[in-house]
Amino acid sequence: MRKLLRFLKPYRIEACLGPFFKMLEALFELFIPLVVADIIDVGIATGDSIYIIKRCVIMVLLGVIGLLCSVTAQYFSAKAAVGMTTGIRHALFAHIGKLSHTNTDRFGTATLLSRTTTDVNQIGTTVNLVLRLFLRSPFIVFGAMIMAFTVSPKAALTFTVTIPALSVVIFGIMLISIPLFRRVQAKLDRVLGLTRENLSGARVVRAFVRENESVQEFTAANSELTRLQRFTGRFSALLNPLTYVIINLSILAIVYLGGVQVNIGNLETGDVIALYNYMSQILVELIKLANFIILITKACACATRVNEILETPEGMKKSDILEPKKQAPKSGKVEFKNVSLSYHKNSDNALSDISFTAPDGSTVGIIGGTGSGKSSLVNLIPRFYDVTSGSVLIDNTDVRTYTDTNTLRNTIGIVPQKAELFAGTIRENLLMGNEFADNDAIFEALRVAQALNIVEQKEDRLDHVIEQGGRNLSGGQRQRLTIARALVRRPKILILDDSASALDLATDAALRHALTELPYHPTTFIVSQRAASVMHADLILVLEDGELIDQGTHKELLSRCAIYREIYDSQFKNEGGDRA
Repeated sequence: MRKLLRFLKPYRIEACLGPFFKMLEALFELFIPLVVADIIDVGIATGDSIYIIKRCVIMVLLGVIGLLCSVTAQYFSAKAAVGMTTGIRHALFAHIGKLSHTNTDRFGTATLLSRTTTDVNQIGTTVNLVLRLFLRSPFIVFGAMIMAFTVSPKAALTFTVTIPALSVVIFGIMLISIPLFRRVQAKLDRVLGLTRENLSGARVVRAFVRENESVQEFTAANSELTRLQRFTGRFSALLNPLTYVIINLSILAIVYLGGVQVNIGNLETGDVIALYNYMSQILVELIKLANFIILITKACACATRVNEILETPEGMKKSDILEPKKQAPKSGKVEFKNVSLSYHKNSDNALSDISFTAPDGSTVGIIGGTGSGKSSLVNLIPRFYDVTSGSVLIDNTDVRTYTDTNTLRNTIGIVPQKAELFAGTIRENLLMGNEFADNDAIFEALRVAQALNIVEQKEDRLDHVIEQGGRNLSGGQRQRLTIARALVRRPKILILDDSASALDLATDAALRHALTELPYHPTTFIVSQRAASVMHADLILVLEDGELIDQGTHKELLSRCAIYREIYDSQFKNEGGDRA
């Protein structure tokens, strides 16, 4: 938690004023029992109504001033807490955007979302309470005890027994309850996971007639959660009766001892009422403090999770043996030298000993079965991942030498497997490829990507609004717009990672033909499971289980590579012969 306090520094004044006004409120609150005692001992005892009215006015003023102090403290505390959480959330969002793909994969999208929202909100709530209660509760507890001694030292001895007894009960129950609440949270996560899984996969559940099994699994998890919640709730419910028993016993002791003192003339009736009020204040504040400490425990766990992300190094590791390079590549020549890739330590290689050369302006087709390593290979070119061994060179320069990965990636156009579009207009999405592109460049990219008709069919053309994730577009339309977004950049290297899977064969062929006629001739990598998509490439790489089985032209591979021939025949061979 201490490491996150740096986000509170811009709000140092508010963080000091919040507790200060809370202390003032507590101070005024401690004087109220004394005023009540005066009303009873002097006003009521003598029948002086004027005195009673004056004391009531003082009591009201103390209450009003305390309320103003409380509202002021709440304002400054909330401002500091909200400002702190805003800073944390901004820092998290910016940091997550700079994490390497390896670290993003390690955390997972769901975890990153949870830590950016739920965990940060929990930290903000706790900081708000800390600023308001951290000083107030102890001040009230010890202040009430001190004020009780000023009223009657003998009767106040009850406080020296009551406060430790209450502390043992409250914090004992709290310490046992915290692990139980953690177990409840884990069970709740399980129930939420099952709910999310079944709702998102409702069609699959119905298609395979798994409704009963899903209900049984959910019922079992929910019953386990309910059982644990009941046990935890019953144990936590002991807090109120035990504390009230102790308080009432203490009140009886105060009334008895106070009555004895009143009878012998050492104490006034109002003083006994004042002692009773101080005891009630102590009870309320100790219960607040117990709940407050539980929140701190949760917040510390959340802070640890947030710090884990913030302390993860940004980007890719800098090479210690290669000379740094700042200039962008001048050509699109790509070379792999004995490249191997493992996503995690001590795990199997996703790629093993890959070597090939793609000349500037050439077209490279990459084909293979599912899980053969096609996407892993092209992800090494923009340095989304670092090689385990070997090297990836662009323009005869190792990609690990670029001190700023943006310098490298600005020369590469990438169309990922999953077509991702953002909420906004078509123009805004395409300008992500090149924010300085004019309408001519945008329409040229749309023409090459076979997406011009998508825009022309829209009434507001480039200003047509796309919903989040491109929900108001078909799969093929999304793919063509993501291709256009990459082409707007006019890249030296173009990577199409299975980006035509939703296109029909005619559109796919027209796209490949248009790419060959680009005036700037990018080095193009086409990842596909269709032989038709790669058969006209200058170089075809055949992958299987992360290994480069063979490489060459279409004719060369047909004659010597059994795996390529099998893929080709399965897609083109008919009963009467070959469609090639």
